[in-house]
Amino acid sequence: MSAPQLVLASASPRRRELLDQLGARYTCDPAAIDESGRPGEPAAKYVARIAREKALRVAARYPGNSHAVLAADTAVVVDGEVLGKPRDHFDGLDILARLSGRSHLVLTAVCLARAGKLSAELVETCVEFITLTPQLCETYLATDEPWDKAGAYAIQGLAGAFVRSIRGSYSNVVGLPLCETWQLLNAHGIATRLAPARD
Repeated sequence: MSAPQLVLASASPRRRELLDQLGARYTCDPAAIDESGRPGEPAAKYVARIAREKALRVAARYPGNSHAVLAADTAVVVDGEVLGKPRDHFDGLDILARLSGRSHLVLTAVCLARAGKLSAELVETCVEFITLTPQLCETYLATDEPWDKAGAYAIQGLAGAFVRSIRGSYSNVVGLPLCETWQLLNAHGIATRLAPARD
């Protein structure tokens, strides 16, 4: 059986950069689904559901066994609550204030769909922030960096200076855990620089 062609169900520049690190060849086909949470839905179940729905939505466009669809969803979680992307300046300030001086979780669900079958992984990272002064939050929000990011920050950018410690996968916080993603790709015979295509 020949290796499937990989489709990334995302328009995220961060996910593309991370997949590029692995050396995988792929095309992008964003899912464009409703990412609203459900009442009382735990954060882990939320990210798993969204990643699954993204994968299935895009996989439906590629019937048969010739394509594999990779989807992911990342959430920043404080006290069990998912913090989304900041809606406006005041929401951004509120999110950063909630992250200031404490630890939070970053959850990413990664899902690979092929020929009606799903393989999935859930990855959790704990990130601790230093205390952020109101002026520091204002300065950060005046940049372009936080506005399309879950939790209103990008660890790979300026906000890396806010991180006192991290326990778990760094690439998970960026948006695609490389270890688990590579393992999923490798299990399905999808070539990367670490594992060339199998005959």
